[in-house]
Amino acid sequence: MAILLSNTVRLPMLICIKNIFFGTNNYHTRSIMTTCKKLEKVLEHLEKNPFFEKYSNKIAKLQQTKSNEFLQRAENQEKLQKAKGNKDTIYLSRPYHIQTLWTYPFLMIRTQPSWTSIKKRNFSDHAVKNIYITTPIFYVNAGPHIGHLYTAVLADAIARFNAMLGHSVFLCTGTDEHGTKVQKAASSMNLSCLEYCTQISHEFQKMCNMFHIEYSKFIRTTEVAHQEAVYHFWNCLEKNGHIYQGKYSGWYDITEEAFVSNKEIQEKNSTNINYTNTESGNTIEWMEEDNYKFRLTSFKDNLLYWLKDENVIEPKIYHKMLIPWLEDVQDLSISRPINRVSWAIPTPSDESHTIYVWLDALVNYLTSLGYPDNSFRKFWPPTVQVIGKDILKFHAIFWPAFLMAVGLEPPKKLVCHGHWIISDKKMSKSEKNVISPFTAVHNFTDDGLRYFLVRQAVLHSDANYNDLKVQKVLNSELSDTLGNLVNRCFGKAINPDGIIYNSAEYKSILKTDVAQENIKALEELSAKAKEYYEKYNFCHMVDTVMNMLHIANKMFDYYKPWHLKKSEDLDSVKQFEALMSLTMENLRVAALVLHPIIPKSTSNLLDFFQVPMKNRTWEDTKPLHLTNNSNETKHILSRNMLFFKKIKN
Repeated sequence: MAILLSNTVRLPMLICIKNIFFGTNNYHTRSIMTTCKKLEKVLEHLEKNPFFEKYSNKIAKLQQTKSNEFLQRAENQEKLQKAKGNKDTIYLSRPYHIQTLWTYPFLMIRTQPSWTSIKKRNFSDHAVKNIYITTPIFYVNAGPHIGHLYTAVLADAIARFNAMLGHSVFLCTGTDEHGTKVQKAASSMNLSCLEYCTQISHEFQKMCNMFHIEYSKFIRTTEVAHQEAVYHFWNCLEKNGHIYQGKYSGWYDITEEAFVSNKEIQEKNSTNINYTNTESGNTIEWMEEDNYKFRLTSFKDNLLYWLKDENVIEPKIYHKMLIPWLEDVQDLSISRPINRVSWAIPTPSDESHTIYVWLDALVNYLTSLGYPDNSFRKFWPPTVQVIGKDILKFHAIFWPAFLMAVGLEPPKKLVCHGHWIISDKKMSKSEKNVISPFTAVHNFTDDGLRYFLVRQAVLHSDANYNDLKVQKVLNSELSDTLGNLVNRCFGKAINPDGIIYNSAEYKSILKTDVAQENIKALEELSAKAKEYYEKYNFCHMVDTVMNMLHIANKMFDYYKPWHLKKSEDLDSVKQFEALMSLTMENLRVAALVLHPIIPKSTSNLLDFFQVPMKNRTWEDTKPLHLTNNSNETKHILSRNMLFFKKIKN
């Protein structure tokens, strides 16, 4: 095995970092070609990995070849290549021994995609990346509510933003279909479990389609392919020695289908033996049973090290919640007796047990990419996993530990959000206070509801929902601000010919303070919005867009184009055309920036302005006068378009 280094100089600097000498491992079957400069970047990236400091000395000790012997071998191979007539190539061979791939994860140098052949798109300032984004799969014990929709829209907006940057994006969503709650729900409707799951799963898929969630894969955990993936994952855990059989005693939250620790318990009423889980408020019961357990405690140090990077959990308020949980971590029960939980996947080697629903569910993120087929590595690990705060423990403790145990990298980032509440109560199926997206869409439209959910909520706290608030936000911002500006530009009194002005000369013509304020806001919007998208701060991103449009409306009022239009004075004509051009440029850029949030409406608006599909990237959010791009003046094709209709009671 070998690493191929082309045009290599200063060999010791490139190959040795903190006494670690690099070669390929037994898990890759081909050489990696790279240049000196590019390899330096790779090694620099490795040093930034939070596991590097922890394991670097251990790896150095495991090296069986001394550094001088290693360098001598490299020199001999260089001489050999030169003798063959290849003066620019050095082959470096170095076997090293590790227990598992995850033990030293920062050495997992991938051969695909190769850093030697990364193609850059002309509209992106970064190399093209494979981006994997997921929602949690939704539990089918009842139909969808707007909390589910918010999670899906949030993930979809992140995916669309990354697609506009030029990245290759894979978005996964779907339904979680096993467990006792599903079995009970099916029984209450006199349906078989599979019939019930299919019915509810179709409702979630209908929701995703109705609200333009552009998923790459909609997965169901009752699929045969998923069951095979779960078996493979279980067998890997077992083969690596992370599963054992034992007795489990503890408090069990039936609603959450999870055991809870003593620290999470509080006495509900001193006069009886009722207890609640402090996190969820659900009634729990004491349970003792034989089952299969996962050695979660073995990964406590690794989890703490993974969490050393505070950016792995966004926002940071949720990151702080994890450390206390880890302090009390215990080995995890990952099976249930089949006589207690029959609607689940049987354990591969013992049909008297079924696999814990959360282990089953979490593996869906692998199944969706084709696991266990090696093709899943194209998008692995997940770039962003969007979750609600109530399932943080499962995704930030159990899930990364499972992955470490089978030698896979954990997610790069978990984006966690709060709940939607009504009358100060969490929206919940069990509380029967849910708002159905299928009902709300009739009042507020698909994009209108998307806009409100993303615009109103902030990740670090819960958000309030009520119909009056939705109406006020949509009317004030989409109708009166954005939609009104479109209507003003194409009113028959001002623009009877429906001209789409696109001259970029407005900056030299419109000299007033309000015009310059608008130009400044327009020039700054792309960078500001990008920063907010990257920080998942959608509320402030929308604020920035609306601020620019408010200034544009104020500028429109100041110049009074209905008067300029009547004047035959040359300066007035130029001012009118410059005003119309600048106003329409505001609308074009606003539509592009808001596209990840309200894709249907912005696509219609961009079609109206006849913006080609190739010019709908993030690079195109920069105003034309900064990019020196300009198109010929056009005329609108139809006046029958109505954007952002006002919502009435």
